Amino acid sequence: MKEHKSVGRMWHLYKMGGITPAIASMLGAQNAQQMAFIRSMSKEQRKESILSQPLLDLEVVVFDLETTGFYPYNGDEILSIGAVTLKGDRLQDNRSFYSLVNPKRKVPKHITELTGITNDMVADAPDLMQALHDFMEFVGKRMLIAHASGHDKQFLNAALWRTSKVNLTHRVLDTMMVAKWLEPKREGYGLDELLQDSGIEITQRHHALEDSYMTAKLWLHYLKRITARNIFTLDDLYAYLSKH
Repeated sequence: MKEHKSVGRMWHLYKMGGITPAIASMLGAQNAQQMAFIRSMSKEQRKESILSQPLLDLEVVVFDLETTGFYPYNGDEILSIGAVTLKGDRLQDNRSFYSLVNPKRKVPKHITELTGITNDMVADAPDLMQALHDFMEFVGKRMLIAHASGHDKQFLNAALWRTSKVNLTHRVLDTMMVAKWLEPKREGYGLDELLQDSGIEITQRHHALEDSYMTAKLWLHYLKRITARNIFTLDDLYAYLSKH
């Protein structure tokens, strides 16, 4: 009976354009459903337009990844994903996400020293497909925010393509780019120095969830300065950022 229901779900997903029968057969029921969910979310995200929404009403997810290195197309993997949610200028403390990820490879010693993540810690962690599915389910249709987002976007895109053959379609706002616009004469834009100069307590760096919380507080600090300049929508903000 259970097998019959799984086949029925697979056929429904196939009819909805989520997966092909060959992929479903290859992946198995659970992974095929996770792939279909991620593909469906990517497709739906393209329809969303949040540019005209007031920044003070916007729901966003601030996230961070820890990885085994810098090159997702050359063997490096995601080790952990952390995220917190904001509604306008309010941090939603009761809505956060954190997951370790089994990289299916050894964690380099220098990465363990940096992040505290050991081989034993990730041995029984969710695989990439499961962790990515759970993260994307947490994100929903919200916009993403990250600091120095190029690294995180590259790894997310690689993971989405490898697991589900889709690219990241969510908007990603980079707090580093915002800092460069607000403070163009700074010598550096690393997270530590921006947190320190903004009066934000540095808790535990290179922990995906803690970095997400600190980046969220940095965004809220910048949001006050942005709205003080009579910039009230995401469209307005992008217009200013594009000039710098």
